[in-house]
Amino acid sequence: MAAPPGWTTVDQRELVERAGRGDHDAFAVLVRGTIARLDAAARLILRDPELARDAVQEALVGAWRDLPGLRDPARFDAWLYRLTVHSCLDAIRRRRRRVIEVELAPSHGMPADDVSGPIADRDEVDRALQHLDPELRAVIVVHYYLGLPLADTARVLGIPVGTAKSRLHRSLSAMRMAMDAESRVADELARGQYA
Repeated sequence: MAAPPGWTTVDQRELVERAGRGDHDAFAVLVRGTIARLDAAARLILRDPELARDAVQEALVGAWRDLPGLRDPARFDAWLYRLTVHSCLDAIRRRRRRVIEVELAPSHGMPADDVSGPIADRDEVDRALQHLDPELRAVIVVHYYLGLPLADTARVLGIPVGTAKSRLHRSLSAMRMAMDAESRVADELARGQYA
């Protein structure tokens, strides 16, 4: 989409620098493009829409407050992801036990004739994610959902790369075990062994 006449295209580095000097409009432009991803990632980590919104808002307030101290404006997105993940983990620590509400994002681009397979797969992955501790869930969300390489995932989470690899391996193993157990129970139910 072309910019309106008289407008110039501004790169992210310039927006970060302007926002760091107190330009509210520049900050709004910076976060406008990423807020939906931040919210979705927070929902996956926290499993609660209200807590997720609060965590994202807390991260954005922290970003505005700490932006003048950001050393590398090119790393703004990764820095904002890190603030959001840490805000989510802080929210979990503050509210250890709470009823979990799951709200899945709608699936787009699937054929209208058979949507049950991908939905069932997404539900199965979602149930497997529920079995993970928040720190393990955060590794999965940052690496796979946000699509960050493992080194960047480690930086966002503030952990060494080896720890990120270990947590990712443990997360995937735990999810596989949960999915296998659920599949075995479903197979046994289908064969009528539980009546």
